[in-house]
Amino acid sequence: MFKCDYTKLELSFNEFHDIAVNDMPQYGEFCLLALRDGRYTAGKWYPNGGKDTDSVSGSFSRGSFDSVDVGEVSKWHSLVCYDLTNCLENENVKYINNGSKKEDVFSATIKDFKSLEDGDFPKNKEYCLLIMKNGRLSAGRWDSDYGTNDGCFIYASALASYSMDKVWAWAALSSDDIFAREEEQEKERKLEEELNRNPVADPVKFKYGTDINVYYEKALEKLRSEFPWATIAQMKKNIPYVIVPRHGQYVYGLDKGTYRGSKVIQEWTDGSSADEFIDFLCDYSRETVKKSNPEVKFKYGMDIDVYLEKAFNNVKKDYRWLEKSMLEESCCYEIKQVNGDWEFVKRYNEDDDFTIQDCSDADSFIKRIEYDYQQAALRANPVVAEYSVPGGTADLNGWYLEKYIISRLQTGDYKVYVQAGDRTTGGSREIFITPYCFEAESYEEFLDRYLEIVPGNAFGMSKEYLLPNKELRQFLGYDQKSR
Repeated sequence: MFKCDYTKLELSFNEFHDIAVNDMPQYGEFCLLALRDGRYTAGKWYPNGGKDTDSVSGSFSRGSFDSVDVGEVSKWHSLVCYDLTNCLENENVKYINNGSKKEDVFSATIKDFKSLEDGDFPKNKEYCLLIMKNGRLSAGRWDSDYGTNDGCFIYASALASYSMDKVWAWAALSSDDIFAREEEQEKERKLEEELNRNPVADPVKFKYGTDINVYYEKALEKLRSEFPWATIAQMKKNIPYVIVPRHGQYVYGLDKGTYRGSKVIQEWTDGSSADEFIDFLCDYSRETVKKSNPEVKFKYGMDIDVYLEKAFNNVKKDYRWLEKSMLEESCCYEIKQVNGDWEFVKRYNEDDDFTIQDCSDADSFIKRIEYDYQQAALRANPVVAEYSVPGGTADLNGWYLEKYIISRLQTGDYKVYVQAGDRTTGGSREIFITPYCFEAESYEEFLDRYLEIVPGNAFGMSKEYLLPNKELRQFLGYDQKSR
């Protein structure tokens, strides 16, 4: 890399432009900024009114939701017009002028450069001047929590960033409100760590100790008088409560995960005694335990094949071409003991790769299997012809119809594909048109049955809209008079 000793390097900036005389940068130009209060920062210039205006009002963007209003800026110095490569390749260089240094000209010197490769990282949210590995200059705010390599420099909106491997050396610029808030939060985190090293427990609130399992066991005893099948595993299907130190005292709370290295705890504040908390655990878990009755959940027994066979027979009634060989790859279900409780699970490629099917009764689990079987059946039945129905005019909460395609399958059956969306998102669904619909004697009667499974009013595909469509009538096998 460059031979220059960055630890002894100083950069002098000598070509500042004065905001007071409306000497403004080009749109999107990245600049070193001298603020009116004497601090230094950097940012990209965005005038009000956009690219094709010469407005002197606007702001310098430093990143997502991070900008400096032009009213705070005294002078600016371009960062984009310099390539320091030749200078940095000279091991004797310690001082680089960016622009000719003259007397009575405003200039600024940046020094104390450090390298990420030496393990020297900026403080979180610290804004820095950067010397890039391509010899160019830039700036960015260090974010230790973002990026693929334990941090990066955010420099523009939408979290545009420089990864660690792009930066040769960095030097901190002046503190700002964002960095000051981060510094304050860091102090609070350290204080919290110190307080929590030796937490105290309220003797009334924690009279049974600080092991959360003791409280769950006592709540379980109470629940079993109402639900004999109750288990702690069932109770903990809701986000489980924990006992943790907070502000130097033990608390009951929900563990909401970790944010920037600190636990996020939603503290329980509905009572002041251990027994009140135990009663709360009973109420908190009651509905989940109630829905976990094994006599209802496993009413067809503990043999998974029984459930699979029922689902297969149900689907086979309409998807007449379905064969069990079509299901081998995509539909792997079993009954498995998870955390001490029996569960319906869907297994994937590896034995330990599965998801629990949160079904409180056997029939809802069978319905879930049926959906997978239906999708597998449709994948195994090729499309031989399609008709794209012209779009309707109605919308549903800003979503508009994008595609409405009815397909004839190899077996002579039909399905419909519906896609809708707005400017930012969308969704689609494929629906099998059951043989029951085609048992109708007339096209009008067919539509009555069809619209029970594919509601059309939301996107203008009502009966009144579809009924006059002769091409659709013919595509579905109905002539003008009858089927």
